[in-house]
Amino acid sequence: MGWVTAKRLFFLVVLVAVTLAAIHVTIPEPARLTPLGSKFRDVLAPAQSGLTWLSRQARQVVSLPVSLYGAAERSQALEQEVERLQSEIIQLNEYKAENQRLTDLLNYKQVMVQQYDLLVASVIARDPGNWFATVTLNRGSRDGVHENMTVLTPQGLVGRVITVTNANCEVLLITDPRSGVGSLIQETRTPGIVEGTVGSSGTARIIHIPNDAQVEEGQVVVTSGLGSIFPKGIPIGQIASVSIESAGLFKSADIRLFAGMNQLEEVLIVTKVYPEAGTPPAGGG
Repeated sequence: MGWVTAKRLFFLVVLVAVTLAAIHVTIPEPARLTPLGSKFRDVLAPAQSGLTWLSRQARQVVSLPVSLYGAAERSQALEQEVERLQSEIIQLNEYKAENQRLTDLLNYKQVMVQQYDLLVASVIARDPGNWFATVTLNRGSRDGVHENMTVLTPQGLVGRVITVTNANCEVLLITDPRSGVGSLIQETRTPGIVEGTVGSSGTARIIHIPNDAQVEEGQVVVTSGLGSIFPKGIPIGQIASVSIESAGLFKSADIRLFAGMNQLEEVLIVTKVYPEAGTPPAGGG
């Protein structure tokens, strides 16, 4: 064996011995470490800390895309849940509003039971033009509806039935220029005729008021019962403004209607009037 070979063998033995000693002294034991073990541990501690830090960083780098993907999925699920809840809230608000309207109609029916037989109907179509004001209801001849029946809401007069089919009927609103309603100013009993105006968008006026009549803003207008179409005493609206007609012989006045013609959804059809009953209350409420 040559000197070089022996020297290499010696260094290998020494290296193996040092390695085994390091492994031995770094293994945790219940007993107190030897001074040599403590030194080896102190030497190896920074390397172990570095390896631990690198391991944690690598774990975070690997898990970050997975975490981001999971967060995106949770965010999308939450957005969908919010949209669903918002839709449910809108539907519940619609049910609540409809229930309130129907409750008001039924309460009015109870109040007026000795004066009218009333049939609840829903508006299913509206004339889209500006010249005429009509609505279509989901009640017809099979429900006992016929022409010239009065249509109203708990707030006031709406109009009269002008055409009837088996399942539906068409109502001419009092805001239509073709409409004419015999009326009275409630406080003074002054007569007049309520008619609609062209392109009025839900307004009406009372015309042919005697020139010497006391007409003031805020006075209530009701049906007069003349003409055998509309029962007497149904609230129509309040005087909004007064003017002198072009001929100078009569006054006319714009009316704030009690029934909201542009917001009609459910109405009542008067199918029978009890003539012996008293006059219904007026005033729009």
